[in-house]
Amino acid sequence: MCSSDLKACTTSKMVRVLPFIAVTATALQLPGVLRPAPHAVARSTLLRMEDTDFDLVIVGCGVGGHGAALHAVSKGLKVAVCSGGDVGGTCVNRGCVPSKALLAASGRVRAMQDAKHLAALGISVGGEVTYEREKVAAHANNLASTVKKNLGNSLTGLGVTVFEESGKLIDGKTVSLGGGKTLKANNVILATGSVPFVPPGVQTDGKSVFTSDEALKLEWVPDWIVIVGSGYIGLEFSDVYTALGSEVTFVEAMPRLMAFFDKQIAQQADKILIRPRNIDGYTNVFASEVTPGVPGVKPCRVKMIDAVTKEHVETIEPDAVMVCTGRAPFSEGLGLADAKVKVERGFVQVNEKMQALGEDGNPIDGLWCIGDLNGKMMLAHAASAQGISAVENMCGDEHIVNHDAVPAACFTHPEIAMVGPTEEQAREKAEAEGYEIGVSTGNFRANSKALAEGEADGIAKVIFRKDTTEVISCHIVGLHAADLIQEVANAIEHGINLRQLSMTVHTHPTLCEVLDEAFKGGMGRTAH
Repeated sequence: MCSSDLKACTTSKMVRVLPFIAVTATALQLPGVLRPAPHAVARSTLLRMEDTDFDLVIVGCGVGGHGAALHAVSKGLKVAVCSGGDVGGTCVNRGCVPSKALLAASGRVRAMQDAKHLAALGISVGGEVTYEREKVAAHANNLASTVKKNLGNSLTGLGVTVFEESGKLIDGKTVSLGGGKTLKANNVILATGSVPFVPPGVQTDGKSVFTSDEALKLEWVPDWIVIVGSGYIGLEFSDVYTALGSEVTFVEAMPRLMAFFDKQIAQQADKILIRPRNIDGYTNVFASEVTPGVPGVKPCRVKMIDAVTKEHVETIEPDAVMVCTGRAPFSEGLGLADAKVKVERGFVQVNEKMQALGEDGNPIDGLWCIGDLNGKMMLAHAASAQGISAVENMCGDEHIVNHDAVPAACFTHPEIAMVGPTEEQAREKAEAEGYEIGVSTGNFRANSKALAEGEADGIAKVIFRKDTTEVISCHIVGLHAADLIQEVANAIEHGINLRQLSMTVHTHPTLCEVLDEAFKGGMGRTAH
């Protein structure tokens, strides 16, 4: 078996496990949402708790837990997942997936209402462009349900035992399911994710004052909505709401909107995504008190105070308030204190191998933690990467995730994407370590494909070391930025430098030539 106190995975182990996989793929007693296959009752008699023994138990079944489970099966491990009735987790059910459905629908509304853009392409739309809110919401809900079902089926199809109960740590290798049921394993991965963070003074009712959890249901489209926070989630929902006809006001505690984005990219995004739309905002203020209203009857109240002096600035009364002030690790009922796990600000502390640390600062044997719960990088695909890495390490194959090579994206229209540090962060590090950085930019306005689409706003900037041409980071705002960023993420992960990228052939005419322009420019060449 694979753990710190067992031998590494072997072919014989995989052969021994395959019959187990073949049986459990069709015979587990599962939650209703996973639709148990025939003979589930017969198999359930073989899964008495006292007989249960797993190589790996994963507590949580979001994208991170799912990715870890699939990789563990590929390594020959016998795996169980405690889903807590939430296969897919936040990303699939209340986050990444349904939000993309809302953005897809609202984005088409925006595009079809843009008469000037359509006219430039020789297109006209007769009559008013309308949408049906209920059907837009249903599209998001149906997508989430479909993906959730697919994830559940992929687990059971590979022989992963899925328990509907939530798991609670007894110790580093024992998980309680409640009711006297326990699971003993050689390794346990904690992957319970996060929940929306609601600041003190903000009262949510899920109707007029809500978080992304409720916003994704799209129960109504307010005429005027305040969005507290201008990060990824706030920006995406400003895109949705303005496309569907709302006026948006940002309330941001930092000195500028999109404060954690690269400054130049944020300035470009402000020109493209904020100024032309029905969006205004306050910066350097806290929403110190938020009181719910009644949709269509009574407005909400938002009291704002200066972020520095704490003096009252203004009180406004919008129809609705969406709270987008970040996310908090979800560890309720997880038993971290009982297992003596080191926790700081709610986050489980881990080393670079994703081993959970004890209160003494040393790794707890067999216990691992991935995703939002450890706070290293709160992105679904980062959680999956960490889960795969943890499995590699527990099987004796050392692996460390390079978080500087993990890309991120904001799915506005157009998109924003990045990998690695901002220019400001890169310069600070370069000054501290004694080297110079270079910055090279490609422009969508010089790109044939972007011009053909009539969507030529935006730039791509690549940051690199001048002495070695090592690629440090890349930031893009523009058409399909979320897809374009992967080329640079791959380069950073695999050590491909700027000189090599500049000599790589890019298909013409494609949007990736925006990056080609930046690569060549960094080497003192031109692409046009």
